[in-house]
Amino acid sequence: MDISRRTVLTGMAAAAAGSILAGSAEAAETKAPAMKKYRNEDFYKADGTFDQEKAKQAYYEMFEAFGYPVYPRLKTADFWVAEFGLGKFTEVGMAGIFWINDKKDSYFGHEIYLLPGQMIPEHKHVKTADAAPKMEAWMPRHGWIYIYGEGAPTPGVDARIPASHKECAVARTEQKLMPGEVGQLASAEQWHWMLAPEGAVVTEYATYHDGNALRFSHPKAKL
Repeated sequence: MDISRRTVLTGMAAAAAGSILAGSAEAAETKAPAMKKYRNEDFYKADGTFDQEKAKQAYYEMFEAFGYPVYPRLKTADFWVAEFGLGKFTEVGMAGIFWINDKKDSYFGHEIYLLPGQMIPEHKHVKTADAAPKMEAWMPRHGWIYIYGEGAPTPGVDARIPASHKECAVARTEQKLMPGEVGQLASAEQWHWMLAPEGAVVTEYATYHDGNALRFSHPKAKL
């Protein structure tokens, strides 16, 4: 039988699309695993400073609930946590690891970790002397997320914007992503943020990440 390369590629693409759709439907029916509930004060010491070790422990507990493996690098300093200077870690906070960040060829592999209810504060990546504006896409591996970009506000979105960002959030176009689904930044230098109502592990695919390019819409947010 004579099977052309185009026929094979077409068939593979169709199968992949079917697999993604099937995976999405299955994920939509999957209940989130039981998660430990945390209070914001659990992550701050008596003097008010952020307790990074307690924060990391909370993520390890989430990994166990999701069945996500704790790779050796996740026990090193490469695994970081951030509360963005707002003192509201259970609302505005995250953990992550940069698996790779290649400036020469401009590619970046990042895992994002969000406890239930956490958001990444609204931000954008601007052009710098060292890098073009970062472009990125996200795929939940465990849990699900909302991603937000600029554009026409999604009906009802105001009710889901966390209190810290009610007044400053620019990005109000909402997309829900289930495990295996991919969403991407619509254009360079666009404001965007992310929310994980039930906790999530998210893979980010992106161009080179220049920390000097990061800008927050919240006037007090910082790293």
